[in-house]
Amino acid sequence: MIDEEADVSNDGLDDFRDDKFYRGALLKLQRGRRRGLLRTADGKEIPFEFLHTVLVGDRFRWDDLHEGMEVGYDVGWTSHGLRVTVIKPLD
Repeated sequence: MIDEEADVSNDGLDDFRDDKFYRGALLKLQRGRRRGLLRTADGKEIPFEFLHTVLVGDRFRWDDLHEGMEVGYDVGWTSHGLRVTVIKPLD
């Protein structure tokens, strides 16, 4: 019998099955331009804009975030492509 779970690739959700967030890290924050860049667990870079991104969890202010911080996130499609829509600070 084949173990089907062993065949599933790591999608970044292993530690956050209850939250249903992907896992990544904040790569760049441009506070003046109110935008940033997030690096996914598999190395892809996804942009976000503060205005169109919701913060959830204990930290609800953009000033509480810093580059290199581990976060849970979700994405959505826009006319400009894939963008981060939700960020949940983890550390």
